[in-house]
Order: sequence, then C-alpha cells, then structure tokens
Amino acid sequence: MISRTIGLLLTVPSFWLLSGKTAWAQDTQVPLADIVESWLGSPHADQESQSFQHWNEDGAVAQECAACHSSSGLRDFLGADGTEPGIVDRPALIGSTVDCAACHNLTATSLDEVVFPSGAVVERLGSSAICMVCHQGRQSSSSVEAAVAGLEPDSVSPDLGFINIHYRAAAASLMGAVAHGAYEYPGKIYAGRFAHVAGFDSCANCHDAHTLEVSTTVCASCHNTQDLWAIRTRPDDVDADGDASEGVAAEMATLHDALGRALLAYAAEVTGAPIIYAPDNYPYFFADLNANGLPDGEELAYPNRYQHWTPRLLQAAYNYQFVAKDPGIYAHNPAYAQQILIDSLDSLGEAVELETQVWTRP
Repeated sequence: MISRTIGLLLTVPSFWLLSGKTAWAQDTQVPLADIVESWLGSPHADQESQSFQHWNEDGAVAQECAACHSSSGLRDFLGADGTEPGIVDRPALIGSTVDCAACHNLTATSLDEVVFPSGAVVERLGSSAICMVCHQGRQSSSSVEAAVAGLEPDSVSPDLGFINIHYRAAAASLMGAVAHGAYEYPGKIYAGRFAHVAGFDSCANCHDAHTLEVSTTVCASCHNTQDLWAIRTRPDDVDADGDASEGVAAEMATLHDALGRALLAYAAEVTGAPIIYAPDNYPYFFADLNANGLPDGEELAYPNRYQHWTPRLLQAAYNYQFVAKDPGIYAHNPAYAQQILIDSLDSLGEAVELETQVWTRP
C-alpha cells in the first residue's frame, strides 16, 4: 500500500498544475499522503471492480461509458482537456479509475450545474456538481413514458424491454421531482429535492470526499443515534406493518419487498409468464422457468431475459430497480422513494389483488 501511495504522490505535480491550488482548498488541513491513502481504499480506486474492468477485453472504455468509468473520460466530458464540454470525444484507455485528476481540476471545481437524463438542468450545486455528473443514472421518467406511449397498460408488447436506471443514482434520488429520475405516475404529486439542515446539504457534508464513507457520528447530534437505519423522518406508519417506531430505512425495505412480490404476482397472473429478479445479473429481470420465485440455474443467462413486458409491469419494475440501485435512498430522499414505491404498488393493485393497500403515502 505504501509503495502505491509513493507512486501516486510522484504524479501529484502533473494534476496540481492542471487543477491549480484552488482545487485543493478543502484539503489544506489534511496531509496529502493521508488523502491518497483514504482514496486508495475507496470504490473510486478499486481497479478490480467491474466498474473499471468491464471493458478490458475490448481494449478501451466505450465513449458512452468513459465519462464515469475513467479519469480521462471524465476530464474529456467536462472539457478539462480542452475539448468541447458535455460530450466524450473518444474511447478512454482501460486501466483507469476515478483518480485525483478527475475531480481536482479547475473545470471540475468550478462546475455548478448538471443536466439530468430527463433534460432538467439543476443549478447552484456547488461542490456537489462533480459528484452528480456520474451519480444521476442514465434514464428518467420520460424514458419510460416514451417507451410505453400508445400501448394498452396490461397488454404484452414485443417492443418493450427493461429500462435500467443504472447504478448509484443518488443525485436522481436526492433531486426527486426536480430531476424526474424515477417513473412518476400521471396525476400524482412528488417530492422535490430533499432539504436537509444547513451544513448537511451537500454530498461531501455527509460522505467523506475520498473514502466516500458516511460519517454517522454527526448524525447523532440531532437524531440521537448513529444507526442510520433507526432514523425516522415522519410519525406515520408508512408501510402499514404496525410498527410506527422503526426507522425510515426499514419502512422502505418493507415497501420494496412488497413491490417485488407484487411484480411476481402480476407477471404470473396477467402476462402468464412468471418473472424473477436477480440484482447482480444483467438485465436483472428473467423468465422464471420453473416458477419457484427464485433466480437459479440457467435462468440467469441473458437469452432468458424477461420478454413479456406490459407498460404497467415495466413502470413498476423500473421503480423497483430505481430504489434497489441506490442503497442510501432512504437518506437521500425518503419521501420521494416511498411515493414511487406506493404508487407502483397501487398501479399493480389495479390489475391483481395485493396483500395490503393501506400504506400511508407521504
């Protein structure tokens, strides 16, 4: 570890000159060696991760992926390399991670607005802007709406396929109805940006900028607990399980599990083709060939991807995945997450009988 650190420290002058000293203002009280060590243990530095290895056999990171899966690709997207901002001009070299130069350059530190997949432009983001470039997902409510336009809600269409929000779309969660990251049902009102207290309203206020870990000690000053799962945001028993004292994370987990079961019931009863979800296998939803409710054996092969989508099923499955792929969504925007889960359940409940429909929508 020390040798890797020394090697990285030897590269500091190149990105110091690229970024200028202002990029390091937040770190002036922390020794550079400590910063690098912190980063080395983070997901942004994990060279063994699929996030950075997926393209090894191709020999280059594809242009449409390079902005968030390579340091040079992110600088290219920002225009920090002198190219046009907002686009990636060429595939990126493999072997890269999200390193110091990706975020510590003048273009990144001066960035203040982000364009989300829905087309929404969010301004005055400050230091959070660079985080939100990549943690916003790749799809939106409008993506789903466009796919199902003109189709009968409960009719299987061969033109439909699963639409994936992508991973760790925390910015889309945080912004709620401002960014329209989840599928938002017509006629419903959705929570906008989650407003936390001053001093805890940016990415780096809650996450260490280099380890990415959440500092739970500061939470205790207001919430009287360092257990994030124990924190509540409203007095209601939202998930209607009879426990009004559990944390919002547990309530959301109950709703998410209920939606998963509802997806299975709907697929079996309405489409006649059982479905199963596998969180770690692309494209996540597969045909449940033995109808046992479990993702097993050859069912997880891509050719067995689920292909009996109706608009109603796709909308709810998209929201199920939206919540699943942001493990911190209960903190990023609890009301928005609960709203989309409950609305998805209500929609499926129009076609199949569900276990309960007495949840309290925020």
